[in-house]
Amino acid sequence: MSEPNNTVPSEEFDPHASSLPGEVEQAVLDELYAIRGSIDNFDAQLVYLLAERFKATQRVGLLKARHDLPPSDPNREKAQIQRLRSLAHEAHLDPEFAEKFLNFVISEVIRHHQNISDAHKND
Repeated sequence: MSEPNNTVPSEEFDPHASSLPGEVEQAVLDELYAIRGSIDNFDAQLVYLLAERFKATQRVGLLKARHDLPPSDPNREKAQIQRLRSLAHEAHLDPEFAEKFLNFVISEVIRHHQNISDAHKND
């Protein structure tokens, strides 16, 4: 199965885009830009990690479709949410945020699995 091409032509990213120049001292801006540079790196890592995760869940969706399994697995989802809440707590991340994030990801995975299942039935 080929990957959909959802790429959008990107504009040149300006790591110093800000509404603050002229409002604060340059030293403060320099520190802000340095911290934001780290945040930008984390964001890029998150995007690539999510891409890899979705590649794996696409494989799960194909396996489920081939064997006529349901797109959703509520017991697995419940266990994953409990696991992520625990990991979030250990990492000093708000467990509520982690759960909301995982619920969003799970809903997307289920949607993909349903689409794969529907396509498999039509083949």
